[in-house]
Amino acid sequence: MKGNWKKQLFAGALAVSLFATGGFTALAGDYTAAPDGKTNAADLAAAMGNTSEWESWVEEWNTVKTDWTQISLTPGSDATQLNFAWYTPKNMKTASSGAVAKIVAKVCPKLAESTMPKMVIGEGKNMRHAKVYEAVQTSVEDEKDNDGNEYNSNKVTVTGLKENTTYYYSYDNGNGYTEPAAYTTKSTDKFSFVFVGDPQIGSSNELKGTDSEKFYNAQSDSVRSDSFNWEATLEAAMAKTGNQASFVVSAGDQIQTTKKKSPNKDASKSEIEYTGYLSPDVLKSLPVATTVGNHDADNANYTYHFNTPNSSELGSNGIVGGDYYFTYGDVLFMMLNTQDTNVAEHKQFIEQATAANSDCKWRIVTLHQDIYGSAEHSNEPEITNLRYQLAPYFEEYDVDAVLTGHDHAYSRSRMLLGGTATSDYTDDEFDEMLERDMDTKGDKETQLFTAPGNIQDDTEDPEEKAYLEYLYSVMDANAVEELKDDDVAYNPEGILYMTANSSSGSKYYDLVPRMQTYIAGRWQEDVPTYSIIDVTDHTLTINTYRTDNGEKIDDTFTIVKSDAVPGKAAAAAKAVGKKKVMVSITPVKNASGYEIQYADNSCFKKAVTKKTTKTTCIFNAPKKGTCYIRVRAYKKVSGKTIYGAYSDTVRVTLK
Repeated sequence: MKGNWKKQLFAGALAVSLFATGGFTALAGDYTAAPDGKTNAADLAAAMGNTSEWESWVEEWNTVKTDWTQISLTPGSDATQLNFAWYTPKNMKTASSGAVAKIVAKVCPKLAESTMPKMVIGEGKNMRHAKVYEAVQTSVEDEKDNDGNEYNSNKVTVTGLKENTTYYYSYDNGNGYTEPAAYTTKSTDKFSFVFVGDPQIGSSNELKGTDSEKFYNAQSDSVRSDSFNWEATLEAAMAKTGNQASFVVSAGDQIQTTKKKSPNKDASKSEIEYTGYLSPDVLKSLPVATTVGNHDADNANYTYHFNTPNSSELGSNGIVGGDYYFTYGDVLFMMLNTQDTNVAEHKQFIEQATAANSDCKWRIVTLHQDIYGSAEHSNEPEITNLRYQLAPYFEEYDVDAVLTGHDHAYSRSRMLLGGTATSDYTDDEFDEMLERDMDTKGDKETQLFTAPGNIQDDTEDPEEKAYLEYLYSVMDANAVEELKDDDVAYNPEGILYMTANSSSGSKYYDLVPRMQTYIAGRWQEDVPTYSIIDVTDHTLTINTYRTDNGEKIDDTFTIVKSDAVPGKAAAAAKAVGKKKVMVSITPVKNASGYEIQYADNSCFKKAVTKKTTKTTCIFNAPKKGTCYIRVRAYKKVSGKTIYGAYSDTVRVTLK
């Protein structure tokens, strides 16, 4: 999918008509859930001034939708590597002509004679210093397209990449070598990545998976719409970073249709959704680190489409593989397949990954389930049980942030440490109470952003009282780490948990009626969103935006590591004249400057504050008598001022 996105990206806000409703979900008994929201691509395009792009995509989709050979890029084991995966027909033609084929023949004559698909990559448009890689091939089992063609999955890992360098690559997709595409490496010292949740391409389709023309037409239309919105989000995110984001982290559910719910349980019926997911042109130059979601987990075609680095059998559900990790700069990213709930295996994986990368300063975990979220799934015992099993291991191995999805609504936790279950309950123990609490009482039409809360705190019903006791117990008030600054965590003990909203608008869930104590911020307005996470040696900063107009939906939040915080200051002071005081400060390593406070009382009420970059400062005291003085160092990091501890208070008597 190609288009002039950047010129028109933030032309307008998403209109109210965007909040088109999906089909309502009928719950057990007499309860009715509010309809799931969704974003129609035509509405999003109109809001962003991209209607012509949408109209072009409608035409292009007719030729793209049957193309299973779209390529995926995944971060490599580290920043010097990049992983690729793509399909080719089993009856493919050998690429033997054209400019790229000539490069292959020149660089590696022996490989040129091979019938195995290959990838060529080199620096610049002329592919200087070109390298040729022969794909590792796997048969795509139990799948045929509508023309009866069978396919192979091809995987290549490119090595030896240099920072801040533009490469061009081409691959044999079964019809010859593709037009070379550009990929530019970025710096690893200071970088940004995009965090998204649940593209779930095809989820806007309200029909169940029946082997019928009606279903297949609806599926095609929904994939066309969802993939357009998916590209809109990716393009918006790249524009927000000045096209400098190094990669994307997706919290799972790349597509909608599981094998179990496919027509005739045919694994191939989700391939059109992968085609839509991989269709954005930006993905030809932007790697995505995917996480296994519940909609990905029962079909092996997930493993055929993605080439994950450092893949482990730990955490494998036996179908789509297990956990994996990669490093980028000073960050260790651990991607967990929690569709396998064998927590002991996830612990073992984390232990191995952290031991192998002990020099990484930051540790980030991604998993699908929103174990500290704030929408409809977040209070389900199945989710909270997983929380109390996993969180202690995250704490044990010093994880800084956990990125999740599943709940199709945005939330950001407070810094959390030591949350524990206070009672035992089964995964489905409160299902009926959850449905009763959020029942819309037969209203199948009204679109909501926050679910009803029907069960009152003063209820006398024993089942309802037990349910409320459960809800308040899993709010984990005792796990909240109090911060001096609401938007900055200096050397926190706790962990930040983020839950991403839908990045394609294919489906939205309502926020729960009672915001949990552990939540710092949450948002749902049925608009696709994305987060930009900026990483430096000292800081990890998160900003989250609407796709339609680029506006922030939450405050900026920053985690600051220890060596970014200046040490405690030490100061001496003396009177140097009538009402004049000279303060001498012992230099603090890496400090940008010093803040001096002085007052006529030891509590520093109505204190005067003065900043200086010097270690000696003279000021006029407010009046005669005793002057109380304290000093703290500060450091400027990524536009923020980070303060160290105050010095011991110094007293000077003025005559």
